[in-house]
Amino acid sequence: MTQKILDLAVATTNQGKFKELRAKLTPLGITLYPMSEFGDFDIEETGLTFVENAILKARYLSRISKMPTLGDDSGLVVEALGGAPGIYSARYAGPHAKDSENYQKLLHEMREIPQTFRQAYTYCALVLMLHENDPAPKICTGKMSCEILTEPRGSHGFGYDPVLYVPALNQSLAELSMDIKNEISHRAKAMDRLLEAIKQ
Repeated sequence: MTQKILDLAVATTNQGKFKELRAKLTPLGITLYPMSEFGDFDIEETGLTFVENAILKARYLSRISKMPTLGDDSGLVVEALGGAPGIYSARYAGPHAKDSENYQKLLHEMREIPQTFRQAYTYCALVLMLHENDPAPKICTGKMSCEILTEPRGSHGFGYDPVLYVPALNQSLAELSMDIKNEISHRAKAMDRLLEAIKQ
């Protein structure tokens, strides 16, 4: 039986992100509590970087939950689009856009860009704040290189996964199992660094 080592509130409304975090952290004795357990609210993301937004989320929910809180902000950075959609990845096609609307807009924006220039990367910033006024939160980031496909492939995952191609595996992220994705993804790398920081 895994020994419980930490309770964490998680500042995200994205169920896909929450499932990935839970799959990776629960076996290590970390119990996660979704944001919905503390009320029905949105956290305004006014930062200009992934790290700034992750800090905003963690601080906001820590104030409400009175618990150590994990903030996650992540997205897709496409070189040919000058870094877009970046911190606006979740709302690229509009404030309440569906995943498919976001990646279809991306495919439309890149319709004339040849495969040679379709490089991108996914980026994740995780912030662990022990309390609202934590002056030294743990900040861990992860990055995964990929390419943008010309049409979606696969049915797993969430977000832009169906159009993100991993050359080393010859598959899109949406064609991978969660176990494999939780070894190679931007969020997996950030979580690995976070776990090292917690152990220290």
